[in-house]
Amino acid sequence: MNSAKLPVYSLYGENKKPTSKILEDIDVLIYDIQDIGVRFYTYISTLFYCLESCAENDISFIVLDRPNPIGRKVEGNMVQPGFESFVGLYSIPLRHGMTIGELANWANNEFNIGADLKIVQVKGWQGEYFDQMKLLWVLPSPGMPHFGTSLVYPITCLFEGTNVSEGRGTTNPFEYIGAPWINPYELVERLNAADLPGIRFRPVCFNPIFSKHKGIECGGVQTMIENRKIVNSFLTGITMAKTILDLYPDEFKWLKPVSEVHKHFFDLLMGTDQVRKKLEKGSKPLDIINEWERERLEFNSVRKKYLLY
Repeated sequence: MNSAKLPVYSLYGENKKPTSKILEDIDVLIYDIQDIGVRFYTYISTLFYCLESCAENDISFIVLDRPNPIGRKVEGNMVQPGFESFVGLYSIPLRHGMTIGELANWANNEFNIGADLKIVQVKGWQGEYFDQMKLLWVLPSPGMPHFGTSLVYPITCLFEGTNVSEGRGTTNPFEYIGAPWINPYELVERLNAADLPGIRFRPVCFNPIFSKHKGIECGGVQTMIENRKIVNSFLTGITMAKTILDLYPDEFKWLKPVSEVHKHFFDLLMGTDQVRKKLEKGSKPLDIINEWERERLEFNSVRKKYLLY
């Protein structure tokens, strides 16, 4: 076949799952994409959709495995039934601590998908963070410009479901969060007083060149990780959200429900509506995350038999 005439199909638009027509002329589908290690980073949803389609169409699926750049740490809650979406297709923790090959094998077995799956394993990786591997960082997506972004991403991506900027349109996406109505010094004082493990905040002002609050100066904070071994991403993220909600109750908003599923995007990111509802009722972030500790431990127990490294 003339390579100039090879068709190219997007799996990030209307067709998120390969159709039978897309797959009809191939014998094997190869997945070779670098993941970040966080549930709502949608490359793994594409992985799961491809796995399902290959099983449904009797096509072999080969996953060229990649290291998880943020290591083996497992944090956060599971997706509750009814809250499955492209930012949380299967019920895994916010930070799953697995590679794409391990996730594919887990899904294929735990959900009886039955795909003809082959995993080409990584050599030499034993769970290290990316910056411990002495490799060059290649952007897996525009919003992930350097390795440090991947460390704060599981903390601050939840602001995509609010009217607070998650720093898109700046040179430090996900490190910066803010809004035109936030006093950065007031917010920093309150957040640093929370004494979150392994985290410090500094005041920032930024002017996004695109996305939320484009062209408007925002006050906010930069999230800086001092000790990644003790950081609790889920606790940090919802503490930040609750603090902003408490300080600016009239300005802070959850984005409107996604029309096709009638659910708040924040709830889809969280995999539940309970985080949002409990924050609105004044629940303490630590009490919220403790409710899901048993689920995390149960997943961790199942996960162990699928670890390849």
